[in-house]
Formats: sequence, structure tokens, C-alpha cells
Amino acid sequence: MSKLIRLAVEDRAFLEGVRRCAFMNPFGSERQEADRKVAGLEAGEWGEALRQLLAELVRRLAAFAGPGGAVDRRAYVAEDAVLVSTGILFSVFHANMARFDGLIQRQMASGDASCEAPFTGEVFETLLRHGFTTAEAEQDVAFFYQLRRAFYFISENLSGGSPCMMQLRKRLWDNIFTHDIRWYERGLWSRMEDFSTLLLGETGTGKGAAAFALGRSGFIPFLSARRLFAESFTRAFVPINLSQYPETLIESELFGHRKGAFTGAVEKHDGVFSRCSPHGAIFLDEIGDVAETVQIKLLQVLQQRVFSPVGSHEARRFEGRVIAATNRNLGELRREGRFRDDFFYRLCSDQIEVPPLRQRLSEEPSELDLLVGHMLRRLCGEADGTVRASVLEALDSGVGRAYAWPGNVRELEQAVRCILLTGRYQGDACAQGGEAGWIAAASRGELTVRALTAGYCRSLFGRYGRYEEVAKRTGLDWRTVKKYVEEP
Repeated sequence: MSKLIRLAVEDRAFLEGVRRCAFMNPFGSERQEADRKVAGLEAGEWGEALRQLLAELVRRLAAFAGPGGAVDRRAYVAEDAVLVSTGILFSVFHANMARFDGLIQRQMASGDASCEAPFTGEVFETLLRHGFTTAEAEQDVAFFYQLRRAFYFISENLSGGSPCMMQLRKRLWDNIFTHDIRWYERGLWSRMEDFSTLLLGETGTGKGAAAFALGRSGFIPFLSARRLFAESFTRAFVPINLSQYPETLIESELFGHRKGAFTGAVEKHDGVFSRCSPHGAIFLDEIGDVAETVQIKLLQVLQQRVFSPVGSHEARRFEGRVIAATNRNLGELRREGRFRDDFFYRLCSDQIEVPPLRQRLSEEPSELDLLVGHMLRRLCGEADGTVRASVLEALDSGVGRAYAWPGNVRELEQAVRCILLTGRYQGDACAQGGEAGWIAAASRGELTVRALTAGYCRSLFGRYGRYEEVAKRTGLDWRTVKKYVEEP
């Protein structure tokens, strides 16, 4: 048996740096700084640092390669084999990112049948040549696809350069892969059904977009013999808006029903829990609006992972993840006994706040330009700069840059549509009337000190979007400000 190889000190230091980069959250500034450090750059664009890092990695791996051009990771001592393996995976993943992106786009166009992906066979065979086992190579190809889907959907659906949006993207990535992806890689990838997610935020902030990104980024096994993945990610996300169904029908929509289960049940119906695949997630939107009886039944499903269609004793297993969202104040609902504590604790493995648009714009005013451009691309394709400039000019003249956007991103989307149709947007008259009404009542001497303070706090919060900023300007404690802003 030949003697195992030890890496040179310089090679080991470089590959240790690559390994640190490989396991970092790509939406965090720490990852960009780490890439620059490994690439030997003090500053500059992240893309350039990553290109130089990859070029150096390819050069070093080529020096390790045998006569066939492959690096046999099994030829190294244990601790060095780990570093070489990570370097190979990092290089192969980045070499195939564009191909995985193309597969994502083809799959979205194709729908629920898993697309053939011949290039995945090449990726798989490459890993085998580098000494990975068949099981390891299959899992790594599946990880590659999941990593790229997560980055793609988080980037595409939640754009913005404000600090709160950068933090949101980082939180969503951690929600998919945990805060230490090494834990995920070692086994949590197959146990994520045990981790539920609660998305909080005002109406129109983008909770649905965040849920979409999470729900389509789960682990999907790679079938090497067929050169495709076990299912389409388009089947993996099953949303339901709970507020749109009366209590008498909501159980049927959730759990399904058998034919004849109740008056009007003329056919068998599969609910969202039945339609969710083992690799997917259901999205329970407006979870704060459901009655206690429904909360109890949902709690039982989350605890036991078993449910039965209405009118049936057939036990079915639910294996997907649960993502829930609400714009309601759950703390207040719990104190009032309208939202069960035990149900809350089953939902809150991770609570993620989606920031309001006014906070995003207060932190980074140029984000409005970016969002308008993104919306115009979705609506018009590649709209030229003249269209965007016209829309921004109409917003400036119609509502101004200090507008609080009470309807958040959803209102901005409709504002852009309105401007394309009519050339103008005057804002939400109802919401503006609320503040105007408060000011008018104050001028007439009709408000108590409490109502006056509450109105002023809400007005400041609408402008600055941060409790701390309102507290600084009013001289109140931030908890008192929060109480005034949120009270009915």
C-alpha cells in the first residue's frame, strides 16, 4: 500500500481558507471578506475576488492531479483529504453554476415533471473520478442543485441593498441550511421537517416571496441512473391563504375530504397536506386569523405528523416542512387567548421579520430605484432607462420620497402599474387620510394626551420606520413607542 500524501504547508493554508469560504453564508459580508483574503486582495468587487480564488484553486488542484487529470482525494492523510475534498467540491460547483441556473429556469418553464439534465451525469462522473463514492457523489450533486436554487430564489425574489434586506437574505439562507452548514451536511438535511418557520411582518412586505424562496429550496435527491432529480421543485411549495376560507371549509382545504363526507362533497378532494411532497413545504399564510379549533387540529398534525381527510379514518403521514406567516401581533393575540401558546411554540423554530418598505427606504433611499427597475423588468421585459426615469419622476411628484408606503412593496407594485397606465400615482388616500384626520383632530383640541402621543409616534414611525429613532425624537422609551404605534 502506497504511503498517504501530506499537503505542503502553503497548500494546506490555502485549502483551509477555501474550506472556510465554502461553509460561509454567501449573503453575509464575512463571506466576501473571506474570499478576498484567500485571493490575496485587500479590497475590490466580490466577483473579482471569487474569480481569482477559483483560478488559484484550479491551478493547485491541477498540480495535485495524477496522469488522468483527476485528484484522488483518497491518496491524502485524513485531515488533508478533508481539505482536498472541499477544494474539489468548491471548484466543481462553481464550474457548473451556470448550468444549474439554466436547469432552474427550464424547470420553472416545464412545471411539475422533473426535467432531464444530462450535464448532471458529467458532474457525477467527475466526482467519481476524484475518488468520491457513488453515494457521496449523488448527495453532492443534490447539494449543488439545492445551493444554487436557494441562492437563485433568495436573490431574485428579495432584492435590495438596505441593511435590513441584506440581513433578511442572510436569515433565509440560514433557515434552509442552518447557521452552520456543516451540521446540515452531516445529517440535518434529511431532518428539516422538524423545523418550522414563522414569517412576521406587515401586509405587503413580501412574506409570500420569502416563503416561496424557502419552499422551493429544499433538498431533492439526485437519481444518477436517470440523470435527473427525484422531483420538480415546482411541486415542492404548496401555499394556502387561510383567511380566504370559512371555518366550515378550512379543514377540507387543509386535510382533504372523502366523497360524501358532508353536503356538497361530491368528489374526493386532496388538501394541501396531501399535496405536499416529502421534499417540499406547505405555506400557511395568515396563520393569525384561524380559529382555535383549527389551531388545535394543526397542532396535532405538527406533533404527530399524521392527519386524516374529513370523513375518513385513513391515517396519512405528512413529511414536509411548515412555513407560516401573519401580519398580526401574535404576542397580543396570545395574551388575549386567541392564539394558543402550544401552537405558537410548535411554529416558532425560527421567527423571521420581513421589514416594511419604509424601513428599507430610510436605511437606503436608492432602494426605491432598484425596486422600480426590478418591477419594470418583470412587467415589461428589459425596459429602457427612460421608462424607469419616468416612473420615478411620477412617484416623486405624486407622493414624494418621504411617503410612508403603508401598503409596502405590494403598494409600490400597484403604483408602478398605475403610472404605466395613467402616468401618475397619488398614494393611498385612505392611509393618508388617517394621518390627516389625526392632525385635524389635534388642531381642534379633540385629542387626549394619550391619543395625541400615539398619533405623533405613528407619524414618526411611518417616516423613519424604527422604534429607536422615534424614541430618540420623542424622548420616550422604545418599548413605550412600540406600544403606542401598535395599539388599535
